[in-house]
Amino acid sequence: MATGSGTAKAIYYALGRWPALPRYAESGTLPIDNNPVENAIRPIAIGKKNWLFAGSERAGKRAAAIQSLLATAKHNDLEPLGWLIETLEKLPTCPNSQIDSLLPFMSFARS
Repeated sequence: MATGSGTAKAIYYALGRWPALPRYAESGTLPIDNNPVENAIRPIAIGKKNWLFAGSERAGKRAAAIQSLLATAKHNDLEPLGWLIETLEKLPTCPNSQIDSLLPFMSFARS
């Protein structure tokens, strides 16, 4: 087998990650790849050129916070737009001491 062949590269790759390989094979619960994470961040990566024009650094930080909240709602099996509408309706009457109850992961815990 030639050193630069595809098979040799695959073997060297596996040997370089040997400590993790048996753990993966024995576990049965560990994911083989990080595709779910890559799929989750893809919209952010695709949109980042558009977000350069948020208006100001402050506006960019607000947009990032909103996107984080919507992603958290989606991650907690909530429909993001529905969660956002419901939250914005509750926000004016929500006491400051209970503002955390409006967060997406808290909404999920109450469901």
